[in-house]
Amino acid sequence: MKIILYQPQIPQNTGNLVRTCSATNTALVLVRPFGFSTASRHLKRAGLDYWNEIELIEIDDLSKFLQESGLPFFFFSSHASKVYTEASFTCDSLLIFGSETTGLPPCFFERWPEYFYTIPMNSKARCLNLANSANIVLYEALRQTHFSGLNRANMSKESTPLVKTELAIGK
Repeated sequence: MKIILYQPQIPQNTGNLVRTCSATNTALVLVRPFGFSTASRHLKRAGLDYWNEIELIEIDDLSKFLQESGLPFFFFSSHASKVYTEASFTCDSLLIFGSETTGLPPCFFERWPEYFYTIPMNSKARCLNLANSANIVLYEALRQTHFSGLNRANMSKESTPLVKTELAIGK
């Protein structure tokens, strides 16, 4: 699986995703131009020592990359109508997220509207943080693919039922 960030602007978000990619064996693709230098101390600090543990790819042309890859791809936008859990992910899916400041360009929606999904949220909210959004979608994709290739030592075959508790307020 690969997370693709289209022209990311905030180095801390990209660095945060480096850590996620390391923990999940997920490649990270960055589409130029970036809103920061790859030598940024903020970028390096957010990614800590995980940089050498991931496959990092930098590209200039997302459309060309998608066509040449031949892999299933999914765009995520606060303007889409289908919910991300409706997507059918595979182990080789490309998960595409737009810039923190401008999102994804309309040309992608015009060309591939059927591949756009959203994360439900309060209608008054503009959008979620980029790194958080990518994490939400990635873990849904990993869940659908049975966390293939990841350590499942702490996961049981049968889920443990949740215990509901009520909080007595004012009693």
